[in-house]
Amino acid sequence: MADSPISHHNAAESNKEDATHEQRAQMEQAYQQMQRKMRMTKMDEQIKNKIMVLSGKGGVGKSTVATGLALSLAKQGQKVGIMDIDITGPNVPKMLGLDEVELNVENGQIFPAIGPYGLKVISMGFLLEDPDKPVIWRGPIKLGAIQQFIGDVSWGELDSLIIDFPPGTSDEPLTVSQHLPGIDGVVIVTTPQEVALLDSRKSINFAKTISVPVLGVLENMSGFNISGNGEPNSTISIQGPTGSPIDCNINEDGNWSVTLDIFKSGGGEEASKELLVPYLGSLPFDPGIVRGGDDGVHRIISVPDGDTAKAFNKIIERINEELEKSQDSTISIT
Repeated sequence: MADSPISHHNAAESNKEDATHEQRAQMEQAYQQMQRKMRMTKMDEQIKNKIMVLSGKGGVGKSTVATGLALSLAKQGQKVGIMDIDITGPNVPKMLGLDEVELNVENGQIFPAIGPYGLKVISMGFLLEDPDKPVIWRGPIKLGAIQQFIGDVSWGELDSLIIDFPPGTSDEPLTVSQHLPGIDGVVIVTTPQEVALLDSRKSINFAKTISVPVLGVLENMSGFNISGNGEPNSTISIQGPTGSPIDCNINEDGNWSVTLDIFKSGGGEEASKELLVPYLGSLPFDPGIVRGGDDGVHRIISVPDGDTAKAFNKIIERINEELEKSQDSTISIT
């Protein structure tokens, strides 16, 4: 039995409706991409310094360092944001005591959470329904999420944006460098161990490959500071990590301090010299950093005048010097 004219008409109308729906979806997607691209361009104008924090391997304290840099800058009165690009292991909200915060979304834009010193924070950790469930995303989905992070977040005007990445030199830093205009530089985090230094060299060469300036190498967990009191203007002997005695002078006020090299020291500085990049300095091995990360109170907040906070301040000074050099060397044509 042949199909009736009515059934042919209905089929044609259905196909037409499907085509129209698909066209609308394509137009909506194109519009969203255009809006996102415009927002990315605006980000370049509104954010003065955009700094990537990389490490060649895990376990070097990169997220702790990125958070510390952001807090140190914010403490100085800067308008600062931190973007946690580590999709599979986002730790920044926990470190800042913001892990229970829900983000506000209005008109298709995501508004960052507000942390200590007015620090603006965005992380995949805010968007995961179950923090104990692993995130298993293939490349295209992961890259789409990163593009949304860049283009759909309402940062407003910032002096500095710190971008924290997962370990390694794969999709995430490459995607950010391609879609976020005007990256000002990369900070490489390492520890004194030789294995960490080998991976840091890879990160440095990666930054050079994508033509992003290397602001410098930062050595974390460099040494353990101990101090005490004793008889003024005398000498005491401290037992070092290997059991060897270390002589320490007590000053006229009766105070003494010494740094014990638990892992080694100076490896980060050697790597920076070898690869002709700046050395930003070192951070002490501080057990309080671990407790602070678990409690959501960073060491810079809990002990603002301690050795760790002072070390971060010195590193911020070196980063600012390198940023000024980079900006001074930029040729502009008017």
